[in-house]
Amino acid sequence: MSESKFAKRSNSSQEQVSGATVIAQALKTQDVKYMFGVVGIPVTEIAVAAQQLGIRYVGMRNEQAACYAASAVGYLTGRPGVCLVVSGPGLVHALGGMANANMNCWPLLVIGGSSERSQETMGAFQEFPQVEACRLYSKFSVRPSCIEAIPSIIEKAVRSSIYGRPGACYIDIPADFVNVTANGNSIKYVERCLPPPVSMAETTAVRRAAAVIRNAKQPLLIIGKGAAYAQAEEAIRKLVERCKLPFLPTPMGKGVVPDNHPNCVAAARSRALQFADVIMLFGARLNWILHFGLPPRYRPDVKFIQIDICAEELGNNVRPAVTLLGDVSAVTKQLLEQFDKTPWEYPPESNWWKSLREKMKSNTAASQELASKKSLPMNYYTVFYRVQEQLPRDCVIVSEGANTMDIGRTVLQNYLPRHRLDAGTFGTMGVGLGFAIAAALVAKDRNPGQRVICVEGDSAFGFSGMEVETICRYNLPIILLVVNNNGIYQGIDTNSWKELLKFGDATTVVPPMCLLPNSRYEQVMTAFGGKGYFVQTPAELQDSLKQSLAETTKPSLINIMIEPQAMRKSQVLHPLSPVWQAPLSLPLKNPLPCGITV
Repeated sequence: MSESKFAKRSNSSQEQVSGATVIAQALKTQDVKYMFGVVGIPVTEIAVAAQQLGIRYVGMRNEQAACYAASAVGYLTGRPGVCLVVSGPGLVHALGGMANANMNCWPLLVIGGSSERSQETMGAFQEFPQVEACRLYSKFSVRPSCIEAIPSIIEKAVRSSIYGRPGACYIDIPADFVNVTANGNSIKYVERCLPPPVSMAETTAVRRAAAVIRNAKQPLLIIGKGAAYAQAEEAIRKLVERCKLPFLPTPMGKGVVPDNHPNCVAAARSRALQFADVIMLFGARLNWILHFGLPPRYRPDVKFIQIDICAEELGNNVRPAVTLLGDVSAVTKQLLEQFDKTPWEYPPESNWWKSLREKMKSNTAASQELASKKSLPMNYYTVFYRVQEQLPRDCVIVSEGANTMDIGRTVLQNYLPRHRLDAGTFGTMGVGLGFAIAAALVAKDRNPGQRVICVEGDSAFGFSGMEVETICRYNLPIILLVVNNNGIYQGIDTNSWKELLKFGDATTVVPPMCLLPNSRYEQVMTAFGGKGYFVQTPAELQDSLKQSLAETTKPSLINIMIEPQAMRKSQVLHPLSPVWQAPLSLPLKNPLPCGITV
């Protein structure tokens, strides 16, 4: 290996460096800026060494949330964040975050301490087959053979996390590596790995794709999370506007082209999917979020054009008319060249556009009618329309929950790319606070003053609610909105709860989806020094949000009470329609053993 690949050695051949210092310096050399974790034996010294070199360390309350935060940094910056965990249970807790990162295709580096090598197979403290376990959750899982190997291993892990389809990588650090020292002159720090190479699609395939689009009667572009990660916003917007094409963003594709763009047909999503005859996918997968590309959600004869950086993704679930393997931004520019050579635009007054606009108008009217209802408790639409009125244009929106996330996505607008984070491809609940912490840290460095709005269902908030302490400890500019319906999907009110308890113990009579009514989640925030608000009316919501946005020195939590059985507006061909989405009724005169009928 040539000397040019390595950074300078330590100046003094007599200098002794610890394994923790070598790890931290190797991460610094690879331009890693953020580390999240829960310290303990044997990794505390690694966190200290990282801080001494200027890497931001955020101590979390749970390894899973730390892993979510580190992966979100990877998505937002293109360079992996680090999740630092202790051995055994600490690493196991992080596996959920690793799986989520892999499913979302986000760069992530997990560094886990492990038991000393001399104690392997002896029943060492928290001994666990960590390297083997992580192979199921990562692209690359390895233990360095010696301290001197650490820099090259870290460079390969960072490179693997961002090259090709991004994902999680794991490095195992035995406890005896952390404090043992080595001659500094023997350590070679590998230079920062280059950004991923940009690949382009075959020219003949690009020409075929352009021809298919030109011949479409009812075209549709679907903009996915992969387009946001590829920073393809400029090229895709040019294509949309040059060719006058309707587009539909996936949840985290929102903002690549602004939601308020006249060509956005998100308000007519079902109709757009069901009747389009040509659909071009920009970094979007035909998985459950897009109903696998199959009827009845789509026409049986629909033609798909897939753009993806991963060859294995092309052709999943349906056979595409054209496949374009390459970087989303680069391939979009190739398409633009075709339309530069032979200009073409889709007729703005076509029957297809007329049909989409009519559906958008009727759906928007239905949502606004729900939002205008003055009855209390409030419904989802009342809440989200009031929130949308006040949100800063450049805020980052983090969202998770069931109806909270689904309805919020249709009302809360994104105008900039990579400004929405949610449960994602894996449908993971509990990501919200970790994602919000990551977004707030990145915002502090890149755009001081930018606000992070974290919209949580009450159930979703419970997964990682203690991270409120983390938010307050680091004084992060986060506003938490907990949309509280007393349950998972649906809950019941206080009176119904009391009536149920007359028939027996809560474990036998309270429906499994119900949570304690009127829980005061805002007091979790005030307990740690932030601002908390308990709101029940639209006016209280607007006032509390206005105060929270004006408050720049403290994070806040607004606990928003809504109708326990509030629902989304009726859907046609709903992709996930579990039985518990039906309204709950209380058979108080003749209760069943469970106390509820569905």
